[in-house]
Amino acid sequence: FQKMSENVNHISSKEDCKDRVIPDIYTFNTMLDACAAKQRWNDLEYVYKQMLHHGYHFNAKRHLRMILDTCRAGKGELLETTWKHFAQADRTPPPLLIKEMFRMKLEQDDHAAALSCIASHCSSESLVFSHKAWLNFFKENAHRFRKGTLVSLIHEGSILISRNDSQNPIFQNLITACREFLRTHITDAGIDQTEALSRLQSETALKF
Repeated sequence: FQKMSENVNHISSKEDCKDRVIPDIYTFNTMLDACAAKQRWNDLEYVYKQMLHHGYHFNAKRHLRMILDTCRAGKGELLETTWKHFAQADRTPPPLLIKEMFRMKLEQDDHAAALSCIASHCSSESLVFSHKAWLNFFKENAHRFRKGTLVSLIHEGSILISRNDSQNPIFQNLITACREFLRTHITDAGIDQTEALSRLQSETALKF
């Protein structure tokens, strides 16, 4: 596969193609499937980047699960690469990729980037962004987020909602689900965060 990839650099005319074999999309997908099956994430990342470099595009049916699996394995760079690929092609990422990017940014305490990726790409018609879906999201990822992170998310999300003339249903679903999650999953150790949440909400109400 490495030799096939390098062959592309030596092709400048149709005549060169006669003596050299270059990878096509089937070759890339076969390699990606093999890497994913063996959980060889570094190799998968290399093959995937080579696929994009050779002019082939992300295919949700073939590549979505791979990208999500690499993220769950702690390899977020591939998601970042895919995100840039969509931006350069002026395409909208699939809802599950948007939500995964949101999760990754929120886990990094980058609330602005997390909210931005939703504001820029989401469709309010997608069930992926319903109140129930967001609540399940917080439950499934409870071990990834600090309570303080979620408190800050509610604060910043509430400010965005207040600044918009029209209410964004996605933000509304997100914030109400996050509040419900904090209220129903709070522990004694989280009393300080609850008080901080109430204080931030009061400050936001006074400002707007």
